[in-house]
Amino acid sequence: MAARKLAALLAAILQLCLCQITPEVLPEFLAPLENHTVIQGRDVFFTCVVNHLQSYKVAWIKSDSRAILAIHTHMVAHNNRLSVTHNGHNTWKLHVSNVQKNDSGTYMCQVNTDPMRSQMGYMQVVIPPDIMDDESADGMVTHEGGNIRLRCVATGSPKPTVTWKREDGRNIILRDEIQKQSIKSFVGETLELTGVQRQEMGTYLCIASNTVPPSVSKRYSVDVHFQPVIKVRNQLVAAPVDSDVVLQCYVEASPQAMNTWYKPSGEKLLPSDKYAMSEYALNDYSWQMNLTVKSLEKRDFGEYVCSSVNALGKMDSTVRLQELHLSAKTTPTTLTKNTDLRPRKKLVPKGKKKNSINGRRGHAGGDDADSAGNDDDLGTTQIMAGSTLQEGQRTDRPLVVPSLSPPWVILNTANFRHPSVSAILLLLLLPTTL
Repeated sequence: MAARKLAALLAAILQLCLCQITPEVLPEFLAPLENHTVIQGRDVFFTCVVNHLQSYKVAWIKSDSRAILAIHTHMVAHNNRLSVTHNGHNTWKLHVSNVQKNDSGTYMCQVNTDPMRSQMGYMQVVIPPDIMDDESADGMVTHEGGNIRLRCVATGSPKPTVTWKREDGRNIILRDEIQKQSIKSFVGETLELTGVQRQEMGTYLCIASNTVPPSVSKRYSVDVHFQPVIKVRNQLVAAPVDSDVVLQCYVEASPQAMNTWYKPSGEKLLPSDKYAMSEYALNDYSWQMNLTVKSLEKRDFGEYVCSSVNALGKMDSTVRLQELHLSAKTTPTTLTKNTDLRPRKKLVPKGKKKNSINGRRGHAGGDDADSAGNDDDLGTTQIMAGSTLQEGQRTDRPLVVPSLSPPWVILNTANFRHPSVSAILLLLLLPTTL
C-alpha cells in the first residue's frame, strides 16, 4: 500500500517538472541574402539579419572557395578590402570595397547551430570594355589593289562585341573571289580589306561594347598609295585682255604630291603680281590646283602646264589660254516679234546658186547635230562672251542687248570642228543691228 502511494507521488512530481520546462527557440533569418551585380572598382555589401541568435555566432564564408572570411565581428581573411559590421542587435554586414573580378562568386551567411543554418547570395563583377594596343592601330599602308588586315582585341566582362565602321560614314567594301559587298558595319575582331582602292582610304573605327557602359572606340588609319593623276575639266579657256582668269587642275595622289605650274618652256611659275597659286583639299587624296593670271596681256596667252609628283611617279597636264575678242559697245537695240509666219522669197545675187547656199546650210546643220551627240569627245572651252540671240529663237517681249561686261559661259570644243560653225559663232558675237 505504501509503495503505491510513493509511485503516485513520484509521477506527480515528474509531471510538474515537465510542465515547467520551456522549449528552446532557434535562430532564424528575417530576409534573404541579396544578389549583386557590381562594376569593377565599386563598393558593395551583403546584409544578414538574424533573430534569436542567443549564444550562437554568425560567420561569413565564400562558399565556392570554402574560405571563412569572418566570425561575428572578427576578420579571419587577410584582405584589407573586406570588413564586417554589427548594429548591436540582429544585423550583420559584410563590406567589399574596390571590387575586383576575382571577388565574383557565392557568399554565405552561416549560424553555427546543429544542424547548421545558412543563406547564400551571389555577386557578379562586370567590367567595362577596353581595347588592347595593336600595331595595326598605328596606321596601315598598301599600294592600290593590295590587302590590309585590321585587328581589334577588346577585353571586358561580359565579353565585348567588336564592330567596325568608317569614320566618314561611308560603307566598308569587302571582296572575295566571288563577290563584292558594301556594308555599313562589320562585326568581328579582324577586318580583312582586299583589293583596296583609293576611295577606301581613311579612318576606320573599332567600337567595343557590352552591357556595361561606357562603350569605347579606337581609330585605325588606312593609307592607299598611288602615283599622281591629273584631270583638267576646261582644257581650253578664253578670256579678254586686261581681265583676270583662273586655270584649274584636279590632282589625285597618295602620298601627297608636290604640285607646280610651269610654262611649256620649263619656266616654273612663282607667286608674283602676275600669278597667284592656291590649293584646296577635296578629300584624303584629291586637291584642286588654281592658277590665277592677272591683268592679261598678249604675251600671257598660250599653254600652261600643271605638274604633280610624289614618290611613286609624276604626271603633267596642259591648259590652253587664248584671247577672246569682245564686240565693241553698241546702242541697245529692241527686237520685236515677227508675227508674219508666211514664207518669203529671198533674193539671190547674180552669179550665186541657191543650191550652193542651201547645201552649205544643210552641211552646217548636220555638223551641229553631230557635235550635240558627242559632248564628251573633247574637253570643254571656257569663254567670256556677251549675251546673244540664237538663230530661230523668238521672244514675246522686247529684248535689250546689254553692253556690260559679259559672264563666263561653257561651250563644248567639239562645236568648233567645222569652219562654218566658227563663222556662225563669230557673227553671233559681233554687234547686231535689227
